[in-house]
Amino acid sequence: MTENKLSTRGRKFIGEVVSDKMSKTVTVQWDRRKYIPKYERYEKRRTKVKAHNPETINAEKGDIVRIEETRPISKTKNFVVTEIVKKHNQILN
Repeated sequence: MTENKLSTRGRKFIGEVVSDKMSKTVTVQWDRRKYIPKYERYEKRRTKVKAHNPETINAEKGDIVRIEETRPISKTKNFVVTEIVKKHNQILN
């Protein structure tokens, strides 16, 4: 893990960066399955959150990243990118 100035606590997730257009912020998305009792089946759902992207990590669109919960950084940002699991160009090759 790389050093962060933000302390982390709580939930941890691994997801894909779907947008890196904001400065110092990325949008991370991952799939999950929700059980529907009436039909006794699962449906696919997605979760999208915004995460702080430190300059030392600099995740880009398509990267698989690990994010951890931290103190509120802004109105919608409560997560910080702690490491890049896979770079987007490694997935293609």
